[in-house]
Amino acid sequence: MKPQEKGKYLILLLFVVPVFLFSCKREQSGSTGWEYNNPKNGGFQKIPYLEQETGPGLVLIEGGRFTMGRAEQEVHYDWNNIPRTVTVSSFYMDETEVTNFAYLEYLYWLERVYMADYPEVFKKALPDTLVWRSKLAYNEPYVEYYLRHPAYRDYPVVGVNWLQANDYCSWRTDRVNELILIREGLFEHYPNQINEDNFNTEAYLRGQYESGKRVDGIPDLNPNKEYRNVRMEDGILLPEYRLPTEAEWEYAAYGLIGNTIDELIPDRKLYPWNGHAIRNSNEKYIGQILANFKRGRGDNMGVAGRLNDNADITAPVYSYWPNDYGLYNMAGNVSEWVMDVYRPLSLEDNDDFRPFRGNVYKTKMLDEDGLIMEKDSLGHIQYRDVDPKLDNLQARRNYKQADNINYLDGHWESNINFMELKDDPNNSDGQKMMYQFGESTLVNDKAHVYKGASWKDRAYWAVPGTRRYLTEDQATPYIGFRCAMTRVGSPIGLGY
Repeated sequence: MKPQEKGKYLILLLFVVPVFLFSCKREQSGSTGWEYNNPKNGGFQKIPYLEQETGPGLVLIEGGRFTMGRAEQEVHYDWNNIPRTVTVSSFYMDETEVTNFAYLEYLYWLERVYMADYPEVFKKALPDTLVWRSKLAYNEPYVEYYLRHPAYRDYPVVGVNWLQANDYCSWRTDRVNELILIREGLFEHYPNQINEDNFNTEAYLRGQYESGKRVDGIPDLNPNKEYRNVRMEDGILLPEYRLPTEAEWEYAAYGLIGNTIDELIPDRKLYPWNGHAIRNSNEKYIGQILANFKRGRGDNMGVAGRLNDNADITAPVYSYWPNDYGLYNMAGNVSEWVMDVYRPLSLEDNDDFRPFRGNVYKTKMLDEDGLIMEKDSLGHIQYRDVDPKLDNLQARRNYKQADNINYLDGHWESNINFMELKDDPNNSDGQKMMYQFGESTLVNDKAHVYKGASWKDRAYWAVPGTRRYLTEDQATPYIGFRCAMTRVGSPIGLGY
């Protein structure tokens, strides 16, 4: 059964099964013996559920353990990717990098919804096309054409910083979930959304979005109510699209699912493909370059008549061979943003299960009556950082503060220049203290990891274990991104 078909059956089951159960013996609670789906008992529902629907553009990455970190010699002597065994849960990832055309769809929507009253929202999302400029090269055609010309529509979008990539993921979540509700007959197509009157998944789940409804909702078995909105407990709406973590990206890039015998991994990969060479060894395609990267100084694509990778800059996202998960260009084409905040010793500090550095815990803002505040002017639910006093974090054992980016990462007050940095008016947020940002390093809490080789990198960076970083508001002509999504429930799905 196709994932889209599974979604269609879910809403049908929500309506049909409870009605059917009224005429036969209903399932009973194993805890209390009370019947589910019975209005006479209060109407507590147990919704039939198959499994998570696969969102558009995604493929399932079956999780497991792997050795994360350096697989190649440490030529830069950074020692920032020490090998370590970790476990990654199953998740979904985009089959390809996000393309120019997909990003143009996003920009068109923002312009249509926000441009009249909030033009800054649209302008903030625009990629920096000037990243193509180089003082001693003629790259001006890419400034003008790369993002918008149809010749490049299937090429990966670049010039997008980490913040913009996260905003795109959030927008994509809402558009996909809106279409699911339309597909299931609960919403009409509503193209006149403007300003705060636009579909937002969280606002809908909390009863703060009603525009475009086709029907009042799903019949509610609560005897005091007639209809209700779809809830998380129904399993219809998808989890959020997001950037992958560094561990997820690296795990997915290796595609070790094709290199195992039972629980053994007899051959560790150097690249996302088998072997230690960058050319295809298959007799039919022998000698062909397996990814888009720079083969040597001044050699971006080879010799006319025999171009080695058929790309001078980026290439269409479905170029070259996918890895064993079916992911394209996990080496070469563009480097890719991941969620993690960069630290040189992340692989020593992080947990060995779902490792990640960058947690800043938030909670929904409440009004004076203790209710969730109305959505903001852009139609989003409002959040704030958790507060140690307001949220009683003193009683918690697993965390004591909102911002955990610096957890186990030293103590900036022990810096020999602490007093000088503390009084520095340009250091009001403390970003400069720990690593003396801008003087001896670019490491701070706004520096994020990007992974993989790009069209202008040598093969060394095509090894998934390599890692680099850039400040979150910076963009380049060689960094793009792809989205991921959490897998809920079984790691491998139905029938296993």
